[in-house]
Amino acid sequence: MKTITDYFEKAVSENPDKTAVSDENTSLSYNKLMDLARSVGTALASMGRKRSAVALFLDKTPLCVAAMLGTAYSGNFYIVVDSKMPAERIKMMFSTVSPAAVITQPELEGTLNETGFSGKVYFIGDIIETKPDNSVLEAVRAQITQTDPLYCLFTSGSTGVPKGTVVSHGNVIAYTDWFINRFEITNKTVFGSQTPFYFSMSVSDLFSALRTGAELSIIPKKYFAFPIKLIQYLNEKRVNTIYWVPSALCIVANSDLFKYAKPQYLEKVLFAGEVMPVKQLNYWISYFPDVMYANLFGPTETTDICTYYVVNREFDAAESLPIGNACENCDVFVVDENGKECEKHQEGELYVRGPFVAYGYYNNPEKTAEAFVQNPLNKSYPELVYKTGDIVKYNEYNELVYCGRKDHQIKHMGYRIELGEIENASTAVEGVLSAACLYNSSADVIILIYQGKPEENEMLSQVKKRVPEYMVPGKVVKISSMPHNSNGKIDRVLLKNTYGVL
Repeated sequence: MKTITDYFEKAVSENPDKTAVSDENTSLSYNKLMDLARSVGTALASMGRKRSAVALFLDKTPLCVAAMLGTAYSGNFYIVVDSKMPAERIKMMFSTVSPAAVITQPELEGTLNETGFSGKVYFIGDIIETKPDNSVLEAVRAQITQTDPLYCLFTSGSTGVPKGTVVSHGNVIAYTDWFINRFEITNKTVFGSQTPFYFSMSVSDLFSALRTGAELSIIPKKYFAFPIKLIQYLNEKRVNTIYWVPSALCIVANSDLFKYAKPQYLEKVLFAGEVMPVKQLNYWISYFPDVMYANLFGPTETTDICTYYVVNREFDAAESLPIGNACENCDVFVVDENGKECEKHQEGELYVRGPFVAYGYYNNPEKTAEAFVQNPLNKSYPELVYKTGDIVKYNEYNELVYCGRKDHQIKHMGYRIELGEIENASTAVEGVLSAACLYNSSADVIILIYQGKPEENEMLSQVKKRVPEYMVPGKVVKISSMPHNSNGKIDRVLLKNTYGVL
């Protein structure tokens, strides 16, 4: 059991006819998914490449999952490319990984041509018709090790230049061991999948499902604009576990949806990717007090998550949820600016060590060396750990609390300020649906952008009641709707460009 496909085949043997992955149009059983994946694997293996990138320029469908597994069967690793991504950004990604092949669909061929890609192109409808060749696949299997890459996941990075995080079979196995055990994922679990496959959060529900015989039900993105249909879909698919970005959960809360329709089978609500506002979480809890709620925290570079907190007490709307403690088989520690371990309650940067930590960034030794570093607390032998750039501290419950990003930390009026603290205070204001804080360094002005009922003067007055004087925004902007990027997070890059933040 050295690769994800080994674990997948075990689940197939135990659940051959059970639904593995579905969407509104297609449903694939475990047996069928394996057959399609082995077809893809046979075709890709015929290229004679090993540990090379295969780009999946596909919509989020069950066939994309078959292409992911098929790439793994071929001894190569995949990168998932957003089907709505502009050609120029795809070119940047391809220039980094030089894909051996691209698997796509006919309606995306025009965009692919714009990238100038001249390598092998497969259409998903054709490649799944390949006859599986057991001898070819077994020869590949004999040469794969747990340390081989499974995928390369691109993140935008603070500069806007995409970085490809390389994650191995071993990383995903170690990580999903924890996820499966901690959240009791079984073949009775039905995930309602919200996050895109090019986003690290998708690793958790996708691969824990494929390992256990659970079902992954892909929720059409359009339903988040029509919340009643979203609930109908959850009930139709009998979804009992969701792992969404907080913005998606807030759509439900902000529309007061549960007055009109409720999910009937919900057992677990997990969230990650951005700060979960307590006000909206409390809305969910008020309707479903017996559901498990958990705040998961971690970057792409730790496969998905490194710490978590299962909500076990009440929180006021103005409070922040803790990010908890390290996952099983993962270790975290907090370091000050001098490379020393912080005292309790002292703010510092979060470091992560253990088998969840990825290899680094593909073809980018400079950025890799900046973030994947020798453990500053270990002078005795080589041990690479990941510097997250996240500022945290321990609270009175010995739980980690997220304070903000190093790159969100500003110096204003002589004070070091985390913009996340102002955002938390803003979202606690009655009638506010979401908020984002920016800093214009050239003008030394904090800008608060929000969506909600209060007018700008009232909003400023309410924020003044919640933060020290030196944290009060110099500019407050009310907008009709908060922009979100393709991962479902608040699109801070767009806000910065819109409001001329330097």
